[in-house]
Amino acid sequence: MADSPKWLKVVAVGFLAGTVMFALNNRDKDDSTPRKATVAVPKRLDIPSLNLKAPLMKLGLQSDGEVELPPFEKPATAGWFEESVVPGEEGASVIIGHVDTKTAPAVFYRLREVKKGAVVKILRSDGRTATYKVDTVEQVAKDHFPAERVYVEDGLRLVTCGGTFDRRSHEYLDNIIVYASRA
Repeated sequence: MADSPKWLKVVAVGFLAGTVMFALNNRDKDDSTPRKATVAVPKRLDIPSLNLKAPLMKLGLQSDGEVELPPFEKPATAGWFEESVVPGEEGASVIIGHVDTKTAPAVFYRLREVKKGAVVKILRSDGRTATYKVDTVEQVAKDHFPAERVYVEDGLRLVTCGGTFDRRSHEYLDNIIVYASRA
């Protein structure tokens, strides 16, 4: 996509944003039971096999429809997309973190190394811990991002950048996505 015309990038980004918004707005259409409001929020991510403990911040949507990213000034912090469910609840819960910064590795630098069956824990503000086991890890091109699988299907999703770094566009060409189910 780095060699694509600018208008094609805009179309691709618009398509992805539209897909995410469609998925989020339609995830409960078949469920006649109203969702119970949850006051808990995720506070910390723990992946023991990677020796990773990271604080979590809330992430929303930007005005262009893109999901916010944690600030580069906080490379050790990951973010929970607050339009997804609170970890431990039924539905898709999405946590996003950077792989690196211009000068150093970031919170999800080793995420691609996590193995099937690894435990992922999320400490919540209500004192509960949501525990998941990794099902799969995949690397996908950003222009083929599986929005429905990430933002709609049940389970925890950890998302970061990966693959080849394109120096012209100053971004990675792929995403690393960890899919995990409640343990």
